[in-house]
Amino acid sequence: MLYLQQSSCGKGWRFAASDHRGWILEGFPENQEQARLLQSSGIIPRHVVVLYAADTVLIERNSGKRLDPLTEEVYHTTFDWPSDVRIQQRLVEPDLSEEEMSKQLLEYHRNFPGVFQIYQKILRSINADQPCVDVLSQALTYVQTQHRSAAPFTPRMLFCGPPGSGKSLQAALIAQKYGIVNICCGQLLKEAVADKTKLGELVKPYIDSGYPVPDNIVMKILEKRLNAPDCMTKGWVLRGFPRDIEQGERLQKACIIPNRVFFFNLPYESIIERLSQRRIDPVTGERYHMTLRPAPTPKIQARLKQNPKDKEESIEKRVDFYHRNAKELEEFYEDAFYVNADQDPYPIFEFIESCIIKPLP
Repeated sequence: MLYLQQSSCGKGWRFAASDHRGWILEGFPENQEQARLLQSSGIIPRHVVVLYAADTVLIERNSGKRLDPLTEEVYHTTFDWPSDVRIQQRLVEPDLSEEEMSKQLLEYHRNFPGVFQIYQKILRSINADQPCVDVLSQALTYVQTQHRSAAPFTPRMLFCGPPGSGKSLQAALIAQKYGIVNICCGQLLKEAVADKTKLGELVKPYIDSGYPVPDNIVMKILEKRLNAPDCMTKGWVLRGFPRDIEQGERLQKACIIPNRVFFFNLPYESIIERLSQRRIDPVTGERYHMTLRPAPTPKIQARLKQNPKDKEESIEKRVDFYHRNAKELEEFYEDAFYVNADQDPYPIFEFIESCIIKPLP
């Protein structure tokens, strides 16, 4: 979930976040460019809540704020005054003046339409000029709802392509717009291990040793997930499986038959350029690209590490494995669409979307 708000709208709620429980982000993005940066990084919220109130109300709220310099707790002269006299005596006014507050609001109003355009399908506006309990109740009600799929049919889609071809990003964008379930086979196996299921216990030795998980185990996990109620009702987009014709035949035998298949095509030189220059900051976990998104400071640049999978010899093996099996898979899925992945993400997304709304073959 993502919170967007005008200053002093009262967005100070905090929720625990994890891979399984979800996350909440507030204060970012502040403009359309930042929103697109989130999308290009694969960070796709399911719900966006916009808190709004009249500028006069927000300026008045800000003028009543007081800060405890010892604990950094924020209080308010009208709505949240501490009962402890010692706390009252040490409170100080924030540095933000009424004039600076007005400038921030003006900047917000200037940038918000661009952000709204990105998230309008999943965005809910809530009036923050009401009791905090009511605002929280409306926000919780919205984030607990499930979006209906906007697709013209129940999508069952496969994304096939070499590493670095952008399958993950496009799957995330399609899943967000059409409300379908985004499934990565590799991630599904890791989740089974993390959840310590019986199948996960069978998968763990293979993942730990770096060997491929046997197809029969993968199929059991995939069948269970793709036959879950959310996949059956909303549809799904799957990547990472099948990787050869035998796996495709296993899917078909299990009656898991996609109605849209996309093959992403990307030249080897572009794959190398995209993957071999990726780096990760071991301190913050932030990901960078030596050309497209370099580290902001020399200090960060000096400590960046490369994932062994992104070394050229490893990339070459993975690409070679894909191309050895791609021809047979393309013949197996004879009605597939072919995507030129060597271009910006948004033209690719528009092409995929145009194929989704075409009649079934």
